[in-house]
Amino acid sequence: MTAPISGPISGAKPSGWKANQRKLAPWLFLTPGVLMFMVYVIMPIFQSMWISFYDWDGLGAKTWIGIANYVELIDDEAFYTSFKNNILWLLLYMLAVPAGLMIAIFLNQTIRGMRFYKSLFFFPFVISQVVVGLMFSWFYAPNFGLLYNLIEWLTGSGIAILADERYVTYGIIAAGLWPQIAYVMILYLTGLNNVAPDQIEAARLDGAKGWKMLWYVIIPQLRPATFIAVVVTVIGALRSFDLVSVMTDGGPYGSSRVLSFYMYEKALSEYGFRMGYGAAIAVVLFAIMMVFISGFIWKMWRDETER
Repeated sequence: MTAPISGPISGAKPSGWKANQRKLAPWLFLTPGVLMFMVYVIMPIFQSMWISFYDWDGLGAKTWIGIANYVELIDDEAFYTSFKNNILWLLLYMLAVPAGLMIAIFLNQTIRGMRFYKSLFFFPFVISQVVVGLMFSWFYAPNFGLLYNLIEWLTGSGIAILADERYVTYGIIAAGLWPQIAYVMILYLTGLNNVAPDQIEAARLDGAKGWKMLWYVIIPQLRPATFIAVVVTVIGALRSFDLVSVMTDGGPYGSSRVLSFYMYEKALSEYGFRMGYGAAIAVVLFAIMMVFISGFIWKMWRDETER
């Protein structure tokens, strides 16, 4: 009597899941994140673009006005002030990248108490931006602010930075750079842990040291960290709403406005409730962000393909 056959019959085709398990498994894990990204990031972007073609107060009926909101932006002096300040934020905020790298290299040493020093440098990043804004507001405050008293002691007369149209934007940017440098420092510390020690030793044998070692050996290996640092710095510069709101509320006379704050004023504050106009400002802000980030991605891709 023939024994019953156990197990799969030889020659039988495996199921679709088993045949493509390695290909399908990553997508199975990615699907929830992709869906969340589509719903909460991609869809709102296109909705903002669509709303920018309407005159809408956020509650009543929408009225199609085409590109009228964008035409109005051309003659809006407050928009140009906000745009100029955002460009200034972008340029000066990029100082966080080399500053964070230098601090990370300094802290990437094995000396006594280094963990304590790392904690001190990282501390600004874990503080709320609101707290940072209040601290720097007191730092700049006339009569009792430390910086005000220092300038008064050196020059004979103090400068109320947050009340002066010439200096207010620079003062807020300095406040934003403090935690941003700490964040970039952490990114570079992580990247320095992945630098190949054999390449460092080979470069030392060839006589490389100092700036040559840094420029030709270390920095090329930090490209992934540099990419992330630049992207988060650009995004941080363009979403500089909280510090402006806490420190000056856009003043004096609207001179410290940035696009994100001006968008809020027009769309959600007591000065506006113009959702369509605010959405148009948001679209311009998004376009600026994409230009900077896309340009950096293209440069990174070109450098990688040329290697």
